[in-house]
Amino acid sequence: MDFKPDKPIYRQIIDYAFAAILSERWLQGERVPSVRELGADLAVNTHTVLKAYEYLQERGIIAVRRGMGYYLEADAKDKVNADRREHFFETSLADMFAQMDLLGITIDDIIEHYRNAHGR
Repeated sequence: MDFKPDKPIYRQIIDYAFAAILSERWLQGERVPSVRELGADLAVNTHTVLKAYEYLQERGIIAVRRGMGYYLEADAKDKVNADRREHFFETSLADMFAQMDLLGITIDDIIEHYRNAHGR
C-alpha cells in the first residue's frame, strides 16, 4: 500500500478496512486479519494497525472474540456507510461549499452538472 503523507497512516488503514468491507473482501461475521497479519501485509508498525482497529471497535464495526481474533460485525457494512456519509457531510461537502462560494457556483449549477453526468 502506498501511504500518502497528508493523512495519518492509521486513518489510511481505516480507509483500507472500509474499502475491504464495502467491496466484501472482508465478509460480515467472518474473521479479519490480525493486527500482526495486517501490519505485515501493509508493512506498517503493529501499533499503527492497533490504533486503526481500536477506531473500528469503538464504532462497532469489528469485535474481538477472546482467543479467536477480530471479527467483522453483522451490520459492519451499514456502519461503514454511515461513517462515510458523516465524513462526507462534515468534511467533503463543507470543502465543496467553500469552493463553490469562491468560484460563484450555485446549487442549480451543481444540479445541472449532476443531471448531465447521470443522464437525467
